[in-house]
Amino acid sequence: MKIGFYPRLAWSGIRKNKELYIPYLLTATGMIMMFYIVSYLHTSSMMNTVRGGGVIAFFMMLGRLVIGAFSIGFLFYTHSFLIRRRKKEFGLYSILGMNKGNLSCIMIWESLMVTCISLTFGLGLGIIFSKLAELLMNFLLRADVDYTMRIIPSNVTNTVVWYLITFGLILAVTLYQVRVTDPIQLLRSENVGERPPRANWPMALVGAVLLGFAYFLAVTIKNPVEAILVFFGAVLLVIGGTYLLFIAGSVALCRILQKNKRYYYKTNHFVSVSSMLYRMKRNGAGLATICILCTMVLVMLASTVCLYGGQESSLRSRYPRNILIANYADGWEELKEENFGLIREAAGEVLTAHGQDAGDALEYSYVSMEIFLSDGILNFLPRDVNSVDYQEVIQDLWSVFVVSLEDYNRLMGTRETLEPGELMMYTTKLWFRQDSLRFAGTDQVWQVKRIKKFVDNGVDAMQIIPSMFLIVEDVPEFIRPLEEQAEAIGNTQLQYEWIYGFDLDCSDEEQGTIFYEIQGSLGQLAQDGHPLYSRAESAAVNRNSYSEMYGGLFFLGIMLSIVFVFATTLIMYYKQISEGYEDQGRFEILQKVGMTKKEVRKTINSQILTVFFLPLIVAGIHLAFAFPFLYKGLLLLNFSNLWMLVQVAVLAYLLFCIGYVVVYRITSRAYYHLVGGSR
Repeated sequence: MKIGFYPRLAWSGIRKNKELYIPYLLTATGMIMMFYIVSYLHTSSMMNTVRGGGVIAFFMMLGRLVIGAFSIGFLFYTHSFLIRRRKKEFGLYSILGMNKGNLSCIMIWESLMVTCISLTFGLGLGIIFSKLAELLMNFLLRADVDYTMRIIPSNVTNTVVWYLITFGLILAVTLYQVRVTDPIQLLRSENVGERPPRANWPMALVGAVLLGFAYFLAVTIKNPVEAILVFFGAVLLVIGGTYLLFIAGSVALCRILQKNKRYYYKTNHFVSVSSMLYRMKRNGAGLATICILCTMVLVMLASTVCLYGGQESSLRSRYPRNILIANYADGWEELKEENFGLIREAAGEVLTAHGQDAGDALEYSYVSMEIFLSDGILNFLPRDVNSVDYQEVIQDLWSVFVVSLEDYNRLMGTRETLEPGELMMYTTKLWFRQDSLRFAGTDQVWQVKRIKKFVDNGVDAMQIIPSMFLIVEDVPEFIRPLEEQAEAIGNTQLQYEWIYGFDLDCSDEEQGTIFYEIQGSLGQLAQDGHPLYSRAESAAVNRNSYSEMYGGLFFLGIMLSIVFVFATTLIMYYKQISEGYEDQGRFEILQKVGMTKKEVRKTINSQILTVFFLPLIVAGIHLAFAFPFLYKGLLLLNFSNLWMLVQVAVLAYLLFCIGYVVVYRITSRAYYHLVGGSR
């Protein structure tokens, strides 16, 4: 054979099957483009110029791994749809005299062409859009803009190597499939469907149990830390349950619809249900994949949008005032006005020099400790903290802050009173259910009077464990037995602190200057022997770190969502195409025996609507039950705006539904074109 014979035959096969190859090429190109863009951002020089660049670079590295691993599995999955159609063509070549070596040459040339086209356009678009992505990242991070276009050779090399391996593996599997299949099987492969499977009730029941258990975990776990620990296990349960239910449960559903005579014995329903049942096992796996991808997109968008949009409120929780000074003492007796005045004076001198006042001043004293809760009893950690199994006690670990009633009434503008043996309690991240509590080793039982609000101190926002604020009449008397117990244990269990914070009416840049000058004044006080160790913090100085972290997560969420939307669209398209070819002959026969085109269209609508909107509905159910997990996880990242999360989740689902309908309408045209006779 001439040298150019195999390339021409391969190109002819791609061109004649363009309705299969063009979407595959577009998706492969998109995957390569996304992989390169994320790789570029991982190594971008911008990461060296923005604060927190190391964290963002880690996010990008993680995103590259996710996209790379996902693209291997997904391209294998979609290629199986494509090669199923081509096997008939290869079988015809075999009947005409080609051996399997000749077929292998054709497939190798096709693979080379697909690889070259995908890599050329993918890398080209990746290089072009990498700068646009970097500018978008700069905007999200509020960083300085650099318009210089760069191409990093290592990223090009990594992308080429990764996808050469991917396409090489796909080719190897395809060659093996053709080599072990005889020509007659290849010729008939497109028409080989699945036998109508029996309703696998045990498998459907297992799927329902897995999903039910995952949902039960989501709605019953109250501790945010525990929720995070079991989240990934619950995700695996949902994935497994979804696949089992769609594979076995969809067959069972078709059987139930068959038994419903009023529904089944109608022209459109009769044909659609019979057709779905014939291949529902394979259908179920594809629909489950669509459902899981939809859920992933919705969860990622809801969480990252909330984190990015709520970063200012998160920043305010972490820094309740523009300048916050934490002052630590060796004992409660050192937390007195005499020592406070020197710190106020040092900060006041800096403010006066800048023409600023300490606005909305926040100051109060507290004693803090870490304890773990067991049956309403608060226990100190043992002296040898290394002996503690934190995986067991982390879900019961609390930060406790003891505040005086006098400070509480002053801060909150109230006139609360306490009876003997009574205290007020405010908790974050987790609800304390008991009506009383006591510390281990003491006989005093304190009755709990719950309050719904208290000022932020910034410490709670830094921790993943919940906080418990105890408001008591006499702090020294309350903590005396705790001090004795801490001394007996031999650990420094109690910390004594005075918080002093205030707002400023000036720009972030000037706030930063004031902050550094206050730091210098506090350092001078320490050198002069001030009994309190002071540490200042500035919201303005740390605002960029919040923008960088949440902006990086938001950007990564957008990128991965685009990848998963690509995947969802292509799966829907190939399902429409592959099922259209399978149903084409059936509908031609039905039209010959009297079914009108209008009835054909009604039947097609019934089948497609039943098949393709089921994953969207189930994805919405998954999102609803994942909501408690999602909220508790965001609590650990200092996001507590429940109403905003509800709005974002609902809006994301509605917008996704609109996009899903658009994709459905576009892809369904291919099915109508094949089976409806509109050529």
